[in-house]
Order: sequence, then C-alpha cells, then structure tokens
Amino acid sequence: MRFMLIIKATNVSESGQQSSREVLEAMRKYNEQLARAGVLLAFEDLLPSSSGTRLSYPVPGDEAVMEEGPFNKARDLVAGYTLIEVRSREEAIEWAFRMPDPHGFGEGEIELRQVNEMPKKYL
Repeated sequence: MRFMLIIKATNVSESGQQSSREVLEAMRKYNEQLARAGVLLAFEDLLPSSSGTRLSYPVPGDEAVMEEGPFNKARDLVAGYTLIEVRSREEAIEWAFRMPDPHGFGEGEIELRQVNEMPKKYL
C-alpha cells in the first residue's frame, strides 16, 4: 500500500524562508530511517506558490483557465510530500507520527492519504 504524507504549507514556507539547520537535519534523519526500513519511495519540497500556476475548469467542456501564483490560504497549499510503501494504514500512521514538524515553527501539518492503486489496464 502506498501512502503520501502531504506537508501543508504555512505563511513561513510560502514566504520562501529556508527551514533552520535543526529542522533540515531532523528531516534528513527521518528520511534516512524511512530508507533503512525500505519504505521510502520519494520525497520532495516544493517552491512557494508564487512560482506556481493553477489551471481550473470553471465551465464544463470549456478550456482551462490559468492563474499565476501566489495563491491564498497557505494552509490549503502543499509545501512538500513524502511517498512511502507500507503493509497497512496503521504502519503509515506510525511513520507519519515519527515525522518531525516539517517547518519547525509549531505550524506544521501533515495530511496522510492513501494512493489509489489503479488497475494496470488503465495505465
């Protein structure tokens, strides 16, 4: 089972401010633990939404409408992710609880979501 640990953005991460050395070191150690356990598939931080583009489809059947960042409501945005493959939802939750505060300012929020495993015939 694959799960994504979605690191939610904060006003600080949206400002482009770099995390402290302590936070970066804690995240490095966490990712090493995931890798040693053989469950880590990928992890990435994302640039602030000011560098992003959003496409929406407000009218069914019409072409997409493009909006340039930054986007409002930092808490609704994604600042990064970690993708893991584990045996159960419970194991995924255990790993999520081990992740340190991803921003280090007491504002960190992690959303855990299971990946929808599409049948190979649709790939």
